Amino acid sequence: MTDPVFYHGTKAKLQPGDLLVPGYRANLGGHQAAWIYFSATLEAAVWGAELAQGEGRGHIYIVEPTGPWMDDPNLTDKKFPGNPTKSYRSQQPLRIVSELMDWEGHPPEQLAAMRAGIERLMREGAEIIN
Repeated sequence: MTDPVFYHGTKAKLQPGDLLVPGYRANLGGHQAAWIYFSATLEAAVWGAELAQGEGRGHIYIVEPTGPWMDDPNLTDKKFPGNPTKSYRSQQPLRIVSELMDWEGHPPEQLAAMRAGIERLMREGAEIIN
């Protein structure tokens, strides 16, 4: 059995060998993130790249965890039991393997609807990422 390919979407411009680490401001909620998030599905990484803080087009990186990781409870325990999104988190760095250059974002109206939904949840005080 082969290891899964893991993805991380962000606005940060990185190079192979760079490390993504927790401790930066979270894209959702604006607090300091105790975890670094990644997925084995390209779709989740596309959302990450599009919703990330910052200007310009996002980047999607193929990453490898450098330490233990677990299912992302924000999604697997609350929204999608059983982890169909294959979303994970770690408190250890992710190493950039390469950048995925050929990916397509969501239509503008779908992206606007997602942003509006996230903003509504944040106004209501929902803990989007813990």
